[in-house]
Amino acid sequence: MTNRIAQLRKERQLSQAELADALEVTRQTIISLESGRYNASLLLAHKIARYFGRSIEEIFLFEEEC
Repeated sequence: MTNRIAQLRKERQLSQAELADALEVTRQTIISLESGRYNASLLLAHKIARYFGRSIEEIFLFEEEC
């Protein structure tokens, strides 16, 4: 699974720390999400989607198996 968190964050000119504060998570969580080392829980994915005004599917991209 990939995500568009870094892209959306940069479009809003937010630092990783600012996004972390807004979502009530640590900066390390944002770093891990953006690098793909961590997949968000459903609750966190929902918070991220609401924050950016997007659907979960627009932010988190599932790669289909061939």
